[in-house]
Amino acid sequence: MNAQEIAALLSEQFGDRILESKPEELNPWSAVDPSSILDVCRFIRSDSRLEMDHLELLGGVDYEDRIEVVYVVYSMKHHHRYTLKCLLPREDPHVSTVESVWSVANWHEREAFDMFGVLFDGHSDMRRILCPDDWEGYPLRKDYKAPESYRDMPV
Repeated sequence: MNAQEIAALLSEQFGDRILESKPEELNPWSAVDPSSILDVCRFIRSDSRLEMDHLELLGGVDYEDRIEVVYVVYSMKHHHRYTLKCLLPREDPHVSTVESVWSVANWHEREAFDMFGVLFDGHSDMRRILCPDDWEGYPLRKDYKAPESYRDMPV
């Protein structure tokens, strides 16, 4: 399927839970209502027309007014790639985990939590993966203030 067909299929299947689609972009994408991301991911993994069996990337993006979680998925069988996005509020950003769909999401989600503060509801091990457990703040957020020291060591 091409990007336009994927966007149309998602809109047909999920209606207004697909908030916006840009299939003509260099990296075609659809924005998904955060409350529906797990359903959409299950669908794109299991539907025979899509079979998106590979999660290439799951990461955070910090904008002035929101945090986005970006999911780049690929079908090994059909050789098509598509991007899903969830737009989250900067205060208390959270969305369902997709580790039940792609087990590699476990590490990607932990990194997005550690760097951007995104909480993945239902995650099996939601703890920092790069920073120490007692680190304060989320280093890739635009409003992050780096500490001068950590445990009496200069940072």
